[in-house]
Amino acid sequence: MNRVLKPNDLELIRSVKEMGNIPKHIAIIMDGNGRWAKKRKLPRARGHQKGIVTVREIVEACVNLGVGYLTLYTFSTENWKRPKNEVSTLMRLIVKSLRNETDELNANNIKLTTIGNIEVLHDLVKRELNDAFEKTKNNDKMILNLALSYSGRQDITEAVKKIVGDVSTGKLKAENIDEDLISKTLMTGNIPDPDLLIRSGGEMRISNFLLWQVAYSELYVCEDFWPDFNTANLVDAVKSYQMRERRYGLVSEQIMNNAHQENDVQTPNKKVYQI
Repeated sequence: MNRVLKPNDLELIRSVKEMGNIPKHIAIIMDGNGRWAKKRKLPRARGHQKGIVTVREIVEACVNLGVGYLTLYTFSTENWKRPKNEVSTLMRLIVKSLRNETDELNANNIKLTTIGNIEVLHDLVKRELNDAFEKTKNNDKMILNLALSYSGRQDITEAVKKIVGDVSTGKLKAENIDEDLISKTLMTGNIPDPDLLIRSGGEMRISNFLLWQVAYSELYVCEDFWPDFNTANLVDAVKSYQMRERRYGLVSEQIMNNAHQENDVQTPNKKVYQI
């Protein structure tokens, strides 16, 4: 998928792939569209429009990297509080992007999924989403997961409600509730937790995004606003990830010993993590 990537981008990707240990799941908080526009004395909508171009490049870069899952924080529940004209602009841009990109996603074997309360979205947005889901449902090269009208706290709240309901009806015993069950009940229950969480725009916060799921994700903050974020930034984030030792509460010596034994780590709750 090289519709946007330039030869030097592909060379950067090739060099980082040679290092191995590519994150299986990358999640991105795409921050800074409005600040990018303000800095240039442009309407905020121009920042969102430019941000879509960045999305296209980063999706292609992740496919070329061999990333299995890419989750993009596209629209949070808090974003509904923004000025109505900005929300309307964002919804129109989502519709336009789905119309323009779904066939390309399908041609490149990318499956589109979402997390969040999409029922509150405009009917036109839901219709375009459903069309995209149907067209790409059998694809398996990469999952592009859009967080739309998403809240990490609400995600956990709904999972708790579901579990409580199952206990009250006798479908589940309280003593069988564990971290694995909670993880599977979340909106991301059918995909692995992010290995790497990237935030553009320089802000040092999670912003109610995948609060449970990023417990052991490696964090990378980029100062560039999202419209300026590019393949080189993504490669820098992956390089940073590759240099880190993921200990999951253990010490380095334990990681080394377990790597020699079976190349994985057994945590106290019996969940196995690959290193």
